[in-house]
Amino acid sequence: MIYTITCNPSLDYTVSVENFALGKTNRTSSEQIFPGGKGINVSMMLGSLGMESVALGFIAGFVGEEIERQTKAKGVHTEFIRLPFGNSRINLKLKNYDGTEINGMGPAVPEEGLAGLYEQTDGLRQGDVLVLAGSVPGSLPVDLYARLLERLSDRGVLCVVDTTGPQLWEVLPYKPFLIKPNRDELGELFATTIRTRQEAVPYAVKLHDMGAVNVLVSLSGQGAVLVDADGMVYECEAPKGRLVNAVGAGDSMVAGFLTGWLMEQDSRHAFFMGLAAGSASAFSEHFATGEEVKTVFRQLAEKNRI
Repeated sequence: MIYTITCNPSLDYTVSVENFALGKTNRTSSEQIFPGGKGINVSMMLGSLGMESVALGFIAGFVGEEIERQTKAKGVHTEFIRLPFGNSRINLKLKNYDGTEINGMGPAVPEEGLAGLYEQTDGLRQGDVLVLAGSVPGSLPVDLYARLLERLSDRGVLCVVDTTGPQLWEVLPYKPFLIKPNRDELGELFATTIRTRQEAVPYAVKLHDMGAVNVLVSLSGQGAVLVDADGMVYECEAPKGRLVNAVGAGDSMVAGFLTGWLMEQDSRHAFFMGLAAGSASAFSEHFATGEEVKTVFRQLAEKNRI
């Protein structure tokens, strides 16, 4: 089974506002409400690709109840830990005004909540997959992801980590199956600027040499790069399409890679599945459907002789 962890899930309230003006009363021209958080995003995309998963994490209050209701409505199994106080966060996203977002804080997670998460993950066994995605809220240990990988290090669990900064450095000794920094995150890790796929390759190789089994780097319109378990380097330009909404494209790429790997046990196939899923979601209003991903994958297959 695939398990995803979202430590601080949200309700994402995405609105369009024509001629937005600061200091004035503005009215929306469209609005959408979705469950949010990187782990939940991965679970929803996995569902579109026909893969079952269980969403873990922490929820609180009436907002948390709605996050769980909507996540289940998307066909995702949930085993969220309900906190006794506070409210899960609401994130406001201004869709057609320079990408401005206002993100809520979310509830503090007490020691009992953390103990509950450890109990859940201690039940994972050989062949299970654990996806750790997003930042860790301040009420939890800053090295939470490293602690979880250490606890699972002898279980045969495939661990995927999609985070950056110190949290990413800390997990490398535990040999995560997959890490997925984007271009900017990769540049920040090595205090440099990365513009092209070719410039990304040596830094992805360094992360592989430091312990990551597979290193998948997303570069938006530039495509993606993979350094796989054998040290093979794959790179591909982005498929053609109209960008509609890039939110969640990286999470879709993680889901696509996992789906491709679990189906074929082949890193090249997984790479192109990841690129197809990430791109298809970027071409969609929310997340791509399975058919939309297949359409983009066929485009890549024809061009790259997959």
